[in-house]
Amino acid sequence: MSQTKRVVIEPVTRVEGHGKVSLLLDENNKVKQARFHVVEFRGFERFIQGRPYWEVPVLVQRLCGICPVSHHLAAAKAMDKIVGVDKLTPTAEKMRRLMHYGQMFQSHALHFFHLCSPDLLFGFDADPAIRNVIGVALKYPDLAVQGVMMRKYGQEIIRATAGKKIHGTGAIPGGINKNLSIAERDEFLKDIKQMYDWSKSALKIAKDYTVQNLEKLTPFASFDSSHLSLIREDGAMDLYHGNLRAIDSQGKKIFDQVDYSKYLDYIVEEVKPWSYMKFPFIKQVGPQDGWYRVGPLARLNTCDFIDTPLAEEARKEFMAVTNGKPNNITMAYHWARMIELLHSIEKINDLLNDKDLQGNDLVVKGQKRYEGVGLIEAPRGTLFHHYKIDENDQITMANLIVSTTNNNEAFNRSVQKVAADHIDGVAKITEGLLNHIEVAIRAYDPCLSCATHAMGKMPLKVTLYDYQGNEIDNKTKE
Repeated sequence: MSQTKRVVIEPVTRVEGHGKVSLLLDENNKVKQARFHVVEFRGFERFIQGRPYWEVPVLVQRLCGICPVSHHLAAAKAMDKIVGVDKLTPTAEKMRRLMHYGQMFQSHALHFFHLCSPDLLFGFDADPAIRNVIGVALKYPDLAVQGVMMRKYGQEIIRATAGKKIHGTGAIPGGINKNLSIAERDEFLKDIKQMYDWSKSALKIAKDYTVQNLEKLTPFASFDSSHLSLIREDGAMDLYHGNLRAIDSQGKKIFDQVDYSKYLDYIVEEVKPWSYMKFPFIKQVGPQDGWYRVGPLARLNTCDFIDTPLAEEARKEFMAVTNGKPNNITMAYHWARMIELLHSIEKINDLLNDKDLQGNDLVVKGQKRYEGVGLIEAPRGTLFHHYKIDENDQITMANLIVSTTNNNEAFNRSVQKVAADHIDGVAKITEGLLNHIEVAIRAYDPCLSCATHAMGKMPLKVTLYDYQGNEIDNKTKE
């Protein structure tokens, strides 16, 4: 019988939600197994059943306080189909797009400046007492202020379009319930240049860090993978709407321009007993190799171009690192995310200068249907919402595949890679070594609340056992 030791990281820190990592070591302290567990349970798909369909866009966004707009809009797009609407008015679509780009802007700024920057600025092995957002504020006060003000700007965009910064009501089945006033528009335009400048400087930090540390980062938590995202009909990145495209690790298309209402013909969700989060895979490839990545890295890999000039220039520089082939470097997520940050402020600027936002034609009505699917590119990746209703307008079925769920297998691959590279053969597990695993997970910007949903708070507790089950080391971090 082989001798093994078990290491548990619980919870993973500086992510949204609660998860843990377990490492199984053999008698030589070699990593035998590594798993990323989501320990929360999500009940949204079940408890919204029986509710009237028009409540859904407001209800489901309670999944998360960080990215509620993504759920609000994905559900609203599904409800558009339920009320028989295939095309919104220009004012309604552009207001939703402005809401969405405000969400992308604030979420990407929050993650980069508050959650991942301590690792990039201080190093993976830095003292945890300073490797946090307070440490960033003390040593880099200008960056800390920049992060706060950029997030505030995005949140104000959300407030003006959704009615509230968190859990708004702006998107309704068939359209939107308000337009943007001239006064609101002018207030946002007043600060737009500053947001451009800060976005470009944030992109420079992420790009320079990646390029200067390319030799170290290329193997870190990285592996070849397929990628999936929404794509506009002309191949451009479109974070609000499009068709599905999946490519393999070399850039070959697995499928392209698939109507997302037919997602069940292409995507299957697998269940495993050790996690509440499901494991999606591409049906035609199969469960063994059909898993894929989503999010900023995947979106830059799958798109042909970005339709805003500064972000497109940045995309070309990004792709040049891998000679035009898909970039499979996990830590390149941060660089990709900042390209999207810049793209978002470019889109916000274009929309603010569009007179359609002051229009009064807000809602379209059609012939009721009994099923609707809505997809959107959330900050963390492709988000699926699928609903069915009965003759009483009540929800009878709901299926959500959230961005973090789509990346589930990739998390596990990254954990396995880092554990094998940095923990193999080590007799005592240090905080710095464990943080390497968390760094890999944070690259994806996971939202575990979205993937499962629960309430509560847990400390970080790491315990090392020998093969007989005896505790030989433990660490706790509040």
